[in-house]
Amino acid sequence: MAREWVVEESVVVAAPPERVYEAVADLKRMGQWSPETFAIWTRGRPARPGTTFVGWNRIGWRLWFTNSRVTAAEPGRVFAFRVTSFRMPAAVWGYRVEGIGGDSTRLTEYWEDLRRDGRSAKIVSALGRIFTGVKAEDRARVNRESMRATLARIKAALES
Repeated sequence: MAREWVVEESVVVAAPPERVYEAVADLKRMGQWSPETFAIWTRGRPARPGTTFVGWNRIGWRLWFTNSRVTAAEPGRVFAFRVTSFRMPAAVWGYRVEGIGGDSTRLTEYWEDLRRDGRSAKIVSALGRIFTGVKAEDRARVNRESMRATLARIKAALES
């Protein structure tokens, strides 16, 4: 099977788009949603384009951090950020928020692997394997599973 460079998963949430957006754009809540990210450090609240943050992550006993910069923050529509590792591009993560009527929202989480070509891509891929235990060619599968868990947690919290 060919390596996946872009992955996305969606869920329908029984909540208006503005409320869904507020949940995903609240950086401090990322640890509540994600099975990998357990803490965020940021100075900027609310998050807007240019806001930077450090994400603390874990898989099993492995711990690592990444640096991110918010690239899109359009309330009720989209929230996205670019992730770097040791100042080298790693990925883009984001959420698309789409009102589908009746106070329901389709929430899509997406990821794009930026480790495609060149020396820095090879370095970031090697560091990713060392720190996370996940081979670059398996990252899409791992992220897809993580997205499903993240979306289920967001849905459960907003619908309760």
